[in-house]
Amino acid sequence: MTVHLPSLLPVAERAVAVAAEIVRTRLPGAVTAKGDRDMATEVDYAVEQAVRDFLAEQTPEIGFLGEEEGAVAGADSGLTWVLDPVDGTVNLLHGVPLCGVSLGLVGGDLPRLGVIELPFLGLRYTAVEGGGARAGEAPIRVSGAGALSDAVVAVGDYAVGEGAEAANRPRLTLTGELAARVSRVRMLGSAAVDLAWVAEGRIDACVMLNNRPWDTAAGVLIAREAGAVVVDADGTPHTMGSRATIAAAPAVLRELLGLVARAGG
Repeated sequence: MTVHLPSLLPVAERAVAVAAEIVRTRLPGAVTAKGDRDMATEVDYAVEQAVRDFLAEQTPEIGFLGEEEGAVAGADSGLTWVLDPVDGTVNLLHGVPLCGVSLGLVGGDLPRLGVIELPFLGLRYTAVEGGGARAGEAPIRVSGAGALSDAVVAVGDYAVGEGAEAANRPRLTLTGELAARVSRVRMLGSAAVDLAWVAEGRIDACVMLNNRPWDTAAGVLIAREAGAVVVDADGTPHTMGSRATIAAAPAVLRELLGLVARAGG
C-alpha cells in the first residue's frame, strides 16, 4: 500500500495539537506507578487515548503504538504511529516546562515523519522524510560546532528500577568524560527536547544510552532532517531497534563516539 507522507503531516499536527491542549489545560492528576521511580499521570493516559482515537478515525490503515497502553494493529500500510503522550512526565509533575508530546510515523524500522510539540514553550518541530525539518514554519539546521570542546551536550536520564546500578555505571562514567572535555553537560529530562534542540542547534549533541521507540521516533527524524548524524553507540545508523541514541553535529560525532566507547556505552 502506497502512502503519501506529506499528506499525513497535517493529520499528525492536528493530533499533536489536541494532545498539547490537554497537557496545557489539565492538572497532571493521579499518578500511576509503573515501576521503581517510573510513573504516568492521568494526563499521560488522557493524551494517549485522545490521540489514538483521533488517528484511528483519520488513518485506520495505520497501526498505533503508545507508551502507556501498547499497540493497536492497523491494516496493511506497513506504517505505525508511535506516541509518547508526555515525554518528560517527571518534569511535568514538578512544574518544569521541559516536556513534550512526541508523535512519529515509523515504517521499515525507520521514522518517516515526526512532530514534537513543547506545550509550555509554544514550540513545535516537524519533519517529513526527505523534506527537511522545521520549527513552526521556519527551516532549522543543526549547529556548526567544529570541536567537542566547544559543544553543549545533553545526556539522557539515568536508569531506574531493576538493574539500574549496572546500567548507570557507563552513564556515570560518560558524564565524567564529557564534563572533562565539553563546554557544558546538560540533562534536560526529555528525549524529545534533546533531539529537537540538537536539530535546532540549541545544543550540539545528545547521548541516550537507551532507545525506546516512543521516546525517539519523532526526534530522530527531525534531527536527521536538520543535518544531524543520528547513530547507535557503535556508530551504525540509528533505527528503532538500536541500543542507544546519539545525535550530533557532524564535526563532533567521531570524538563523542570515542567517549561513549571508553565509558562502556
